[in-house]
Amino acid sequence: MLSTVNLTQRYGKRVLFDKINITLDPGKRYGLIGANGAGKSTFMKILSGELDPSDGEVQIQPGSKLGVLSQNQFEFEEFSLKDAVLYGNKRLFEAQKEKERLYMEGDFEDDAVNNRLAELEITCAEEDPTYESEVKIEKYLTSLGFPLEMHDNLMSTITGGDKVKILLAQVLFLQPDILLLDEPTNNLDMETISWLEEEIKRYEGVVVIISHDRHFLNSVVTHILDLDFKSIREFTGNYDDWYIAANLSKKQHELERSKKLKEKDELEKFIRRFSANASKAKQATSRQKQLDKLDIADVQISSRRDPSIMFKTNREIGNEILDVIDIEKSYDDKNVLNGISLKVKQGDKIAIIGGNGVGKTTLLEIIMQNIKSDSGTIKWGQTVHTTYFPQNTTENLDSSDKLYEWIQGHDKDWHIDEIRKCLGRMLFSGEEQEKEVKACSGGEKHRIMLSKMMMDSANFLVMDEPNNHLDLEAIIALGEALHQYQGGVICVTHDRELIDAFANKIIHINNNGTIDIFEGNYEEYLAQQ
Repeated sequence: MLSTVNLTQRYGKRVLFDKINITLDPGKRYGLIGANGAGKSTFMKILSGELDPSDGEVQIQPGSKLGVLSQNQFEFEEFSLKDAVLYGNKRLFEAQKEKERLYMEGDFEDDAVNNRLAELEITCAEEDPTYESEVKIEKYLTSLGFPLEMHDNLMSTITGGDKVKILLAQVLFLQPDILLLDEPTNNLDMETISWLEEEIKRYEGVVVIISHDRHFLNSVVTHILDLDFKSIREFTGNYDDWYIAANLSKKQHELERSKKLKEKDELEKFIRRFSANASKAKQATSRQKQLDKLDIADVQISSRRDPSIMFKTNREIGNEILDVIDIEKSYDDKNVLNGISLKVKQGDKIAIIGGNGVGKTTLLEIIMQNIKSDSGTIKWGQTVHTTYFPQNTTENLDSSDKLYEWIQGHDKDWHIDEIRKCLGRMLFSGEEQEKEVKACSGGEKHRIMLSKMMMDSANFLVMDEPNNHLDLEAIIALGEALHQYQGGVICVTHDRELIDAFANKIIHINNNGTIDIFEGNYEEYLAQQ
């Protein structure tokens, strides 16, 4: 249904990928993975027809409908919510709107008007043979949390996260034969991500997905397309299947070159480490079963490197850590936080979850005393040394300093050699460290902030969506670092694999501004729900 023939993309002397020949089949859901800058989004734009390749071509079976998730959240500001969804099928949208206009304004004594109405009825019947488009749109919108009374509201009246929901409904409403989704989970809450998973799993056409949400990929994809070495290699299985196979292949190649270690011990050590990353002991057994089934013979070593994230503490944390007492906060007469009280104990690693706009970032900003609550108190223990990863990290890092200069600016006592080593562990080579901070990409800025936090050696980490802009390898490394960390953690994230990796307490912020506190990991929390 969808294939590429000698597909090549180059920019000057730089070749992103060269002579790619793949065929994508209906009923298969492909996860397109690769390092940042490898060309994933470029490849997707070529598949969609938005971008012309340097050489080669994309072949789509004649008559196939192509659905592409729009990346422009503000494209439909003057549309109602239901019209924005209907626009997913542009032919049906235009026919319905013209038909409505003619019924309102047309001269029915004019044969041309009546003939045109007949043509439009045929078009509507072809695109919506069961005449259920309105019902389907209502179902999409209500499933995504938009009550019936909101369906006629303009897109300009809803938040960025809600606009993404509408764009997802828009591309799904088309019911395309080929579905291309680039980062569909960005800005979505967990409930919407779960809804999207179920929609995609029911999908019968060709699906290609780029995502940095490992849980999402594991849940929906049946095949992995690994963009590496300027080529694409197909692997049967989900992301974890590919990740284990790729890493075991690397281990085996290393062992072949070095006779110092026994293969069995090294492979078992990897399985233990990977299971620990998920912080679920029972996963060790399932991972071993996966390992026994995997065929790693054809999996080549990846060119990608994993960052080395390690948070050390400069002093042991005491028993008195953090008391949040009866916090209230309102904006424009809307009560965002309503009597929030919690006590953080020694050993707590807390994940804060909840829907978009419920006040997760507001709570962190109050805890860090960057904004004032309307009432209530925040009390940190005397032994606590915090470091903070704010949600607006990408916007905040706008300095002309070189990377190491920006970090050293936070503490002149930090030695430049240690800063450079820290940046190196976050995959910045010596030459890359000479870049200006403001010239870095979103993912690079997040790695710079993580480097600075490692230098802080704090005994309490407060983090707001640190996984945004990070690639899958970096998110896995971050999860393992938080799992191994000896201090306390409060982290807002929608990434379920990251939560699984570190959290032993879950705080859910409800829509009414109250919180539910669950003592236990995320898997236990879901089981309780």
